[in-house]
Amino acid sequence: MPNPVINQFGRAAGGGNHGPSAADLQGMFDKPAYTGPRPNDRYMTLDDVVQRTAAMLGTILVAGAIAWVALPDRLFTPALIISLMGGLGLGLYMSFTQRVNAVTAIVYSAFEGVLLGAISHVFNQRYPGIVVQAVAGTVMVAGGMLFVYKIGAIRVTPKLTRVVVGATIGVFGLMVVNLIAYLFTSDGLGLRSGGPFAVIFSLVCIVIAAFNLVLDFDMIERGIRQGAPQKFAWYAAFGLTVTLIWLYIEILRLLGYARR
Repeated sequence: MPNPVINQFGRAAGGGNHGPSAADLQGMFDKPAYTGPRPNDRYMTLDDVVQRTAAMLGTILVAGAIAWVALPDRLFTPALIISLMGGLGLGLYMSFTQRVNAVTAIVYSAFEGVLLGAISHVFNQRYPGIVVQAVAGTVMVAGGMLFVYKIGAIRVTPKLTRVVVGATIGVFGLMVVNLIAYLFTSDGLGLRSGGPFAVIFSLVCIVIAAFNLVLDFDMIERGIRQGAPQKFAWYAAFGLTVTLIWLYIEILRLLGYARR
């Protein structure tokens, strides 16, 4: 990216080898000193992240409850496909562009709420009470990881970040390959068949999701400490929500395996 100061000097010299004129220098010195952010600018705070995360989780709960109670059987499959594709597409867009605001975050939460509500309803019909157990397990894991992070038992280092990110990419790659394998065999790679390998895979996913929560906590803390703009709070809340959704689904799957 061109240096704006160097470009300014070049324009003042008319593209030649001479430096800025005395009038140019005087104008620079006459400019007021930097006095901090403008009155309308705000730095991100912990309250900003908590409020936005609560808004996203609240939207998921409301949309999930509506899908659970009011979704007719004939619309179940279309709603599942639309919410899955909508949530996946919008989530990838926000992840790669880092453009997250109130509208995109709430719409994403609504898609995920419908998806989770439909999935949870199916699981709860087959295994009554399993959804409450999965929610409780998600809260306990998230609370436990926050506790060990705050007391310093787990420190986020560049090496830990690389390991967790690499492991996350690896398990999602296996999920994609498993979906492709379903075209050739009814069990795919066996990652979701309910057997011992499926149980181990879900346990691994839960551990990786838990460590992703630690990375999320560290990202939020560093953003606050380094003075990130307030709008970054939506991106931080989005990242935390995505991890919690993944953790809930994996715990729900694992409990389903145990109930069989």
